[in-house]
Amino acid sequence: MRHFPIFLSLAGRTALVLGAGEAADTKARALRDAGASVRRVTKFSPELLDGCAIAVGAGAEPDALAALSAAAQARAIPVNIVDHPALCSYFSAATIHREPITIAIGTAGTAPALARLVRARIEALLPANLGDLAAFAGRFSARIRTALPALSARRALLDRLFAGRIGELVLAGETAAAEAALTAALADAPASLPGIVHLVGAGPGAPDLITLRAQRLLGEADVIVHDRLGTDAVLDLARRDATRINVGKARANHCLKQHEINDLLIRLAREGRKVVRLKGGDPFVFGRGGEEAAALEAAGIAFEVVPGVTAALACAAQARIPLTHRDATRAVTLLTGHGADGPARLDFDALVRSRATLAIYMGLHALPHLRDGLLAAGLPPATPAALVERGGTAHQRLLSGDIASLAAQAPAWSSGGPALILIGDAVGHGLPPA
Repeated sequence: MRHFPIFLSLAGRTALVLGAGEAADTKARALRDAGASVRRVTKFSPELLDGCAIAVGAGAEPDALAALSAAAQARAIPVNIVDHPALCSYFSAATIHREPITIAIGTAGTAPALARLVRARIEALLPANLGDLAAFAGRFSARIRTALPALSARRALLDRLFAGRIGELVLAGETAAAEAALTAALADAPASLPGIVHLVGAGPGAPDLITLRAQRLLGEADVIVHDRLGTDAVLDLARRDATRINVGKARANHCLKQHEINDLLIRLAREGRKVVRLKGGDPFVFGRGGEEAAALEAAGIAFEVVPGVTAALACAAQARIPLTHRDATRAVTLLTGHGADGPARLDFDALVRSRATLAIYMGLHALPHLRDGLLAAGLPPATPAALVERGGTAHQRLLSGDIASLAAQAPAWSSGGPALILIGDAVGHGLPPA
């Protein structure tokens, strides 16, 4: 985030607008709409900034605009010079008004036209009377806080207010019915709610590859317990005030041991928190989600599992490598190359006989072991193979060849990111010719 978004109160305060023309007129009108007393001038001198809370320049001489910018910033007065980003200490936003709701879209001064396009698209999604719902909630905020002192219980009720039947009644203009429904909800709502844990798959790290349910839960969670995801883009979808706890684990480097993570989830839920346990890929594919689910079940904690795009799917899709192909194989085997105490103990004979595409997680450091085992079991040495690092993200890298060449080249090639190994005849149908 390059700039801090803020809504500035200008009621009863003075705003200086330097310049003439349509842009200056538009800025002055917007400032007046926000309650400011606007001081319009066409020539600048520093004393004009006395008592001002904000300054804008548009349609004036370049020297005057530069002088306004320098003088305003010297006094720590926010200043915007239209079409001159380098002279600005703040940027205006394209805004959507549903009083008392205001939505602002900014592009750091780089593309105001794009901000207007985004505004138009959001406008089309929002009810014209959305502000009525905010005003309704505001009228009852003190009553709701008194009836439900626990934050988790209030949030649950407000979710029902904004997204459920009560909200629908308000937007339909049925205010009396909405008030009756809210009164009944307050009477029935428990003072506190039990916690719940959502085991959520974060996918490969690209925020547009998580499920809609995962996105919704991230926006509702009180606490995010997350892995070493390799990207902050998914975490950015969480509520800004949600507590974030990093329990990330890498090979031989664990922030918390698994039983400590289990205990943490149980404790947070017993405190009445709504917890998202955010795990890279899918929670139940080498994510130890099964162990966490079992611990929660044994402790009597409610939980939900939300699937994610696992690495085999993300890596193969972005690298355009088919996992199955009618001319090669009709099966895929997901396995891990890393066991609890070293390389995983694998039945190499069975793996080779299956002729399935092998998708090997956490296998980078076990590549020599995998090479020796597979070749000894009869894997043809020329079988296509690929090593995909940071799969499914903008930083994905691909090393292709066969199992022997991967084992030889990987140590120098790897940059240390999460990696997946793909081996099998189907892999060759997606790789470029050697």
